Amino acid sequence: MKEKQTNSFLETEHLSRLMAQYSIPCIISLLVGALYNIVDQIFIANASYLGSYGNAANTVVYPLTVAALALAVMIGDGCCAHVSICLGRGSRKDASHSVGSSITLCLLVSAAVTALYFIFRDPLLTVFGGRVNEQTFLRSVEYFNIIAAGLPFYMFGQACNPIIRSDGSPKFAMAASLSGAIVNIILDPIFIYLFQWGMAGAAAATVLGQILTSAMSIWYMRKMKNISLQKDSFRIQLPLLKKILPLGMTSFLSQISMVAAMLAIQNMVVKYGGIDPVFSQAEYAQIPMAVLGIVMKFFQIIISIVIGMAAGCIPVAGFNMGAERKDRVRKLFGMLLFGETCVGICGLIIAEVFPKQLISIFGAANESTYYTDFAIRSFRIYLCMMIPACINKAAFIYLQAMGKALISTILSLLRELVFGVGLALILPLWFGLDGVLYSMPAADIIAFVFSLTVILHTFHSLAEDQVQEALA
Repeated sequence: MKEKQTNSFLETEHLSRLMAQYSIPCIISLLVGALYNIVDQIFIANASYLGSYGNAANTVVYPLTVAALALAVMIGDGCCAHVSICLGRGSRKDASHSVGSSITLCLLVSAAVTALYFIFRDPLLTVFGGRVNEQTFLRSVEYFNIIAAGLPFYMFGQACNPIIRSDGSPKFAMAASLSGAIVNIILDPIFIYLFQWGMAGAAAATVLGQILTSAMSIWYMRKMKNISLQKDSFRIQLPLLKKILPLGMTSFLSQISMVAAMLAIQNMVVKYGGIDPVFSQAEYAQIPMAVLGIVMKFFQIIISIVIGMAAGCIPVAGFNMGAERKDRVRKLFGMLLFGETCVGICGLIIAEVFPKQLISIFGAANESTYYTDFAIRSFRIYLCMMIPACINKAAFIYLQAMGKALISTILSLLRELVFGVGLALILPLWFGLDGVLYSMPAADIIAFVFSLTVILHTFHSLAEDQVQEALA
């Protein structure tokens, strides 16, 4: 017998209102998460004693934080999707055990990641391009040491965020992330400019913000609205994790494949920058690494909006799938794809029309003309296929929310690993350093062909199910 159903308004409320209610806080939460690193980079770039060396160091360390984030969102987003489906079916007990098991798993994984990062610090920094010159490596180590120490707080906060949303509190999830980001923004200029703590100051400001987000998440978990956590809820239950983790696999792949792409791109930047007439010179060697880091940070802002819109739909889509409301699932998918297309158009216009203004935010006034020229070219080439990129991300995540973990995972692997990494390694053979820039738009447009096929099939399948339910 089913337990009393909760969150039943997800089946009756207007979809546009639900999408705004859940997606806007999620977008803000993700933008806030992105701002941690972006704000660090802005303050670092505008500190004359750090400059492009600090920017390059930030770019070197950044993929390692994304790798940790990948594990956190796999647990958190998977739990969010599973809890939403459980609540849609009226099974609150399974929902509470899912949350408890996920939290325990996140704590164990974060401790293991932190230990491994410190054990393999120098090889990790080297493989992500930290040895491009001596100054970059020293600043990378300085930034890494504190960021790595704070990873358990970062991962816990990021995993709890979607879990809190699944409990029907997207605004609190947003507030927890926003509070940490505000602390980071306040402390960054104090630590970097006033105290002159350099990269260590930027990292310390970030970690203190993450600690606040984690503390607020713990406070919320003690008094959840629809889920009651008991001591036995926190025991690891493998059968539940086998259901949860596949649902978070797309979120994991979207982040970890970004790490793989960064690994390929940053190594190609070091290799082909080393034979470039300008960037082979020691005083300019860090510029391509710093610039591509900035371009990827801008893309991260756009993709945070995209992922936020899609992730915000997870509880709504999951609940309606569990309640057999395929008509609402189909309509919401269409609304999401339209919204993501609009975001892609806006991002494309900004990247193509205002690259000089964007790069000026990251300390271009303190750098050579080579820095500015390469940055403008990078923005315009690397991000020219932003519209299909946005649609791809939306489709991958929404399919995950519908419980279609396998097809979502396959599409993510194709885009991020097969095309993203493969083209980043192949195209520079013919186009040199510019080949690195061509790799992203090429990967996005090829992946879009596959995504569009799956999107059309999904719409057709949902429409058929709707007809069959009406005739039953």
